[in-house]
Amino acid sequence: MTDTRGQQPSSYETYNGPLPGERAGAQQPAGPYHPPQAYGAPAPGGTAGGQTGAVRRPRTGARTTPRTRKARLRVAKADPWSVMKVSFLLSIALGVCTVVAASVLWMVMDAMGVFSTVGGTISEATGSNESNGFDLQSFLSLPRVLMFTSVIAVIDVVLMTALATLGAFIYNLSAGFVGGVELTLAEDE
Repeated sequence: MTDTRGQQPSSYETYNGPLPGERAGAQQPAGPYHPPQAYGAPAPGGTAGGQTGAVRRPRTGARTTPRTRKARLRVAKADPWSVMKVSFLLSIALGVCTVVAASVLWMVMDAMGVFSTVGGTISEATGSNESNGFDLQSFLSLPRVLMFTSVIAVIDVVLMTALATLGAFIYNLSAGFVGGVELTLAEDE
């Protein structure tokens, strides 16, 4: 076969070295492969990594800020039993806070004289010559207020627990149709 392309430049001479994937010599040891290091230890001759004149420089456009990992998750099901337990404990805590807040509010209002002032005004307005009228101070005594607040707190505990459990059942039904609520969580560095 004859080459019809004419004279070729000298830079296109044939390459006689090993092909990619082949080893450079037949006498290489069968040990583990060690890739070339980017920053080799200086050789005794003073060059880095045994190379003559070639020094590898670090990249200047490297990221210096840590990358925040994000995960996109979906709440597919809420266990009604665990929702009931958590809502029961939270509603008990809310009920205790309600009773404590009502007692503190009653003590502050009593110390300010609100009940005596308003009670005197109401008894004058509702009283007649034969009776003294409505006594607000005896009606809004601390034991009566705490008993009423405790009843409200117990009703609140029962209602909140039942509504949260019912809400878990309804969420499970609707999540079966639309797939649930999707959340994106990010790791804080």
